[in-house]
Amino acid sequence: MANAPLSVGDSPQRSRQAWSVLLVSTLAFTVCFMVWMMFGVIGIPIKKMLNLSSTQFGLLTAMPVLTGSLVRVPLGIWTDRFGGRIVMTVLMALTVPAIWLMSYATEYWHFLTIGLFVGLAGGSFSVGTPYVARWFPKNRQGMAMGVYGAGNSGAAVNKFVAPVLLVAFGWAMVPQVYAAIMLGTLVLFWLFSYSDPAHLVPSNVKFTDQLRALKDPKVIKYCQYYSIVFGGYVALSLWMVQYYVGEYGLDIRVAALLAACFSLPGGVLRAIGGVLSDKYGAHSVTWWVMWVSWICLFLLSYPQTDFTILTVDGPTTFHIGLNVYAFTALMGVLGVAFAFGKASVFKYISDDYPKNIGAISGIVGLAGGLGGFVLPIMFGALMDFTGIRSSAFMLMYGVVWVSLIWMYFTEVRRTDVMDPTGASPAGAAR
Repeated sequence: MANAPLSVGDSPQRSRQAWSVLLVSTLAFTVCFMVWMMFGVIGIPIKKMLNLSSTQFGLLTAMPVLTGSLVRVPLGIWTDRFGGRIVMTVLMALTVPAIWLMSYATEYWHFLTIGLFVGLAGGSFSVGTPYVARWFPKNRQGMAMGVYGAGNSGAAVNKFVAPVLLVAFGWAMVPQVYAAIMLGTLVLFWLFSYSDPAHLVPSNVKFTDQLRALKDPKVIKYCQYYSIVFGGYVALSLWMVQYYVGEYGLDIRVAALLAACFSLPGGVLRAIGGVLSDKYGAHSVTWWVMWVSWICLFLLSYPQTDFTILTVDGPTTFHIGLNVYAFTALMGVLGVAFAFGKASVFKYISDDYPKNIGAISGIVGLAGGLGGFVLPIMFGALMDFTGIRSSAFMLMYGVVWVSLIWMYFTEVRRTDVMDPTGASPAGAAR
């Protein structure tokens, strides 16, 4: 195996390099994700300024996600070929001017166009995942990718930082500060990251050879899983602040703080999901993730409802609906489930495709990112059509239900879901 990972325990120097790469890459991904989710907060005053519909707001928030999704496959392949250090550095450098220019946008098409370039930051996941994984032995790659994936918590960091800047200085200050943060992170990444030629795919491996994995039915299935646990996470992270403002009438700062109760565990706890996937196997963790998500989304789907019953004493009216506390608690549980699921899906990849992690992670990441692009638009369209805010959760519930059925027929019937050996199900792709 030309790009076999060298054990962290090979030497103290290798150990320091591996952990330095992991930590600085996680920092870079956190900042990239914070920038990628920027519209989840600043999109609210922009929506009022431009008088946008819910569908237009959904498109606005999703536009950066589109670019970040489409570039994931080539970025993953380039990481295999050129190395994660070079690719990540160039990627972050390209986003800085676009982030800064966002503060000068005034028209809807300005925001959509610049958002496409800002969205390049979202492609960082497909760079860092194979980059950090190859610095660790196979039995610790789930942990390494989980720690790196914890950079998803940048969605929560955005909800802490952006509202404060927005209230104090106006929305235009947010992209200016974010551009400065991205530039500083770029310098730190270059100073504290390393390259290893042994991690590169040999030059005789063709671009088409790496893309051949698209014909593998297992890859398609992993794309489906990831479109939920990552695509759903991205979509809900973008959608939740305005949901709290509209559904419960909260101030934007309070709404962002409560929305972070979903985004923060959904990012930080991904590392724990990686450790659990190493111990119990990707299949077992993913199966339970889907069930927990299904239950949470079922409860979140129920809209605020008043109904009247005729009793012997006359009409009696009842109200059914989640208050802000119950809603936030369920969103927190859902965030934890998604965090574990994001790690377990990539454990599947490192187990099944050790020689092609970059290309496969790019393909699966593309599917997850496209889920994060399509879902906010569908959330807005459903809300405009039905007038029911919880219709977003109804849609997510249906998608999870499809995945549970698919997983049952391809994996669960052939495997002990609590198999302590963590063995992958035989013939799961058939």
